[in-house]
Amino acid sequence: MSKFSMSAAIGGAAVFATAIALGTGPANAAEANPCIGNSGPVTGPAAFGGKSIRMGAEMAVDEINAAGGVLGKKLKFIQYDDRGAPPRGVDNVRRIGLKDNCVAMLGGYHSTVALAMRDPIHEIKIVYVGVIAANTKVIENGRNPNYMFRVSAKDRWVSKFLVAEALKRSPSNKVGIMYENTGWGKGAYPNIQAALREQGTKEVGAETFNWRDTDMTPQLIRLRKAGAESLVMWGLDREGNQIMRSLQKIGWNPVKIGAWGFAGNLGELAGKLANCALIMQTYSWMGKLEPRAQKLYATMQKRYGVKSQKDIRMGSGVADAYDAIHIIAKAIKIAGSFDRQKVYEAMFSVKHDGLVMNYDPAFERTEERHDAILPSAYKLTAWYNGELLPVSQTPCK
Repeated sequence: MSKFSMSAAIGGAAVFATAIALGTGPANAAEANPCIGNSGPVTGPAAFGGKSIRMGAEMAVDEINAAGGVLGKKLKFIQYDDRGAPPRGVDNVRRIGLKDNCVAMLGGYHSTVALAMRDPIHEIKIVYVGVIAANTKVIENGRNPNYMFRVSAKDRWVSKFLVAEALKRSPSNKVGIMYENTGWGKGAYPNIQAALREQGTKEVGAETFNWRDTDMTPQLIRLRKAGAESLVMWGLDREGNQIMRSLQKIGWNPVKIGAWGFAGNLGELAGKLANCALIMQTYSWMGKLEPRAQKLYATMQKRYGVKSQKDIRMGSGVADAYDAIHIIAKAIKIAGSFDRQKVYEAMFSVKHDGLVMNYDPAFERTEERHDAILPSAYKLTAWYNGELLPVSQTPCK
């Protein structure tokens, strides 16, 4: 463990111990407060992720409160900024669970932050529902009981989805991999390899990149030389932009298919260089919307200043957070209490016809099914002229 990590761990433990000693923690409290917290990037390059969670959560809370709240109480949503930094995320868990004494919390944008939250979540015993961060081990963490749930994508399932779509577009089944050198990227790499093995093949090459890298040409030249026909990409918009620019530099245009870290503003950053980059999503706000989604879109226009559908960055996060709040509210009603342990037990009884899918049930008592959104609900979208559209609405294939 690094000195920084050790200091953060010691500091976090001190905060926890102090909170219990001062009586500000929920250790002996039968009932938590009717609030749901979240730690996400409110500032920084991924601030659109925090905004998407806030929009979805607040719209759901408003609907629930307009209908009388939960168990006669109004719900409150509280969001803290973690700036994508794991130590800040850990501190925010303790704020939400100890200081605010919330009944549950949502998880934010970065998998690196979510992975760091696992220990404090289980120390405090607060229900966590992830709504964006997709690292498999966030949820499949070996703990029993496991207080971490997710209404979002799971990297192991996403890997299978992306590999299947990449192979459809690769005449000789030659797939290359580009992934970021973080806990999220390194966690996804073996998932992608396993998905390729299930299809009877393996990657022709795999390359990594770091946050804030500005030139990806060496990695891409090696993958082109290896014969890759398609690239499975795992990273965020900022570095995805550099992948697109580097592909242009070397005059190579393979099939580009990526995890949803490229969903926020890749088209805005890379412009037409991002055209036909295929991105996995759990939900799309583009095109004709069903009545419930149209009503929510009108709310986003009025309340959050959204001018057009393409202004909704990380739209899956909006829909996931919206569904997650409704699922938590139903668990509280089933529990008949704001007692965290009763709410945890009730999570396995929730059924909900949501925006993303019909959750029937939302969760089961297996580690794998602490994930609510099944692969059958995943969607393939494409960046085209600055908009992330369903593939069917673009000339991309």
